[in-house]
Parts: sequence; C-alpha cells; structure tokens
Amino acid sequence: MPKYIIERSLPGAGSLTAAELQAIAQKSCTVLQRLGPRINWIESFVTADKIYCVYDSPDENLIRVHAKDGGFPVDSIAEVATVISPATAR
Repeated sequence: MPKYIIERSLPGAGSLTAAELQAIAQKSCTVLQRLGPRINWIESFVTADKIYCVYDSPDENLIRVHAKDGGFPVDSIAEVATVISPATAR
C-alpha cells in the first residue's frame, strides 16, 4: 500500500499539552475507524508550528477525506517513493 507524508500547519503545535495531543489523536482515530481499514495512521512528528503525519492509504483522496471529516489542516501530501536509512549505506 502506498505511504504518504502529510504536512499540517498548526501554529503553536509544539506547545500543545499532552491532553490536547491526546484529543487530536482520539479524533483522528475515530474518523479512521469510520473510514475503514484501507487507511492507517502510522505516526506523526510535532514541530513548533507543524505536524508531519505518516499514513498508509490506497490514494491521496482518502487522506483528504480523513482531514476534512476530522477538521485537520492539510498543506501538502507527498507519496513516499522509497525509504532509506543508515542501513542503505551498507
């Protein structure tokens, strides 16, 4: 299944409390459950003013549906072409 990186602008994201992050995650999971097993949230990285999310999804459109239904911003969606790591250098 294709993997995507989603960039979301959220001013002050890095200052969100654990409870606020939990509420965001719960809302995301509720929408994902409704959308079914074809879309899967892997993890997210929170920076000062953005959240970068990693999803498995059959297409970009389903990610946009998730964002719309959850009220999440979407600045960009990029399909991952390949993954490299230090192991790639060996």
